[in-house]
Amino acid sequence: KRQEVVHTVSLHEIDVINSRTQGFLALFAGDTGEIRAEIREQIDTKVSEWKEEGKAEIIPGVLFIDEVHMLDIECFSFLNRALENDLAPILVVATNRGITKIRGTEFKSPHGIPIDLLDRLLIIHTTPYDEREIKAILEIRCEEEDVELTDNAKDLLCKIGCETSLRYAIQLISAASLAASKRKSAKVDIQDVSKVYAMFLDVKRSTQFLVDYQSDYMFNEVGGEDAMVA
Repeated sequence: KRQEVVHTVSLHEIDVINSRTQGFLALFAGDTGEIRAEIREQIDTKVSEWKEEGKAEIIPGVLFIDEVHMLDIECFSFLNRALENDLAPILVVATNRGITKIRGTEFKSPHGIPIDLLDRLLIIHTTPYDEREIKAILEIRCEEEDVELTDNAKDLLCKIGCETSLRYAIQLISAASLAASKRKSAKVDIQDVSKVYAMFLDVKRSTQFLVDYQSDYMFNEVGGEDAMVA
């Protein structure tokens, strides 16, 4: 009987195996070293032959880059060239920038990404979280941090997340848990959330505080007419 055996390996692992005298054992050595371009080209050619013969199936990987606006023009040029390769992974990028400068240049572009690269991307439209979604995210976060909240505390935390930001509301979970532990309670109640909310400021309240008391700080550069709250 003939038995079919399927091996799942990455192209990098094949490169390492063929570039070292240890062969397959090189994967466990840890020191893969530099792989020559000739080796990569030979492997790419061989893998393409296997694909045409039906001996191999290529599953593209995923490259996720968060805060992509932090890349400079040279990185964008490299990505542009890499995406032209047949074996290139699926590129997913994320950013929260609007019209801003491309790092390394004086040119402005949407999201800080060069137009030629932006034209090759499928842009996904996103919308702000609504109250129901924020509450669901906070509940998941509470489970991850092993924090139990009362219903009133959840409602207040959700309201804070809607009025300020989701990140700020998430950061209050651990602080409220410590406040509940201090009063020997197993559950976080509304008084614990209110206490940490008054103790730790969000961005808007902190900015407003700086504007109101700017004259009491050293090296203040915000004038009376220029003082604006985000």
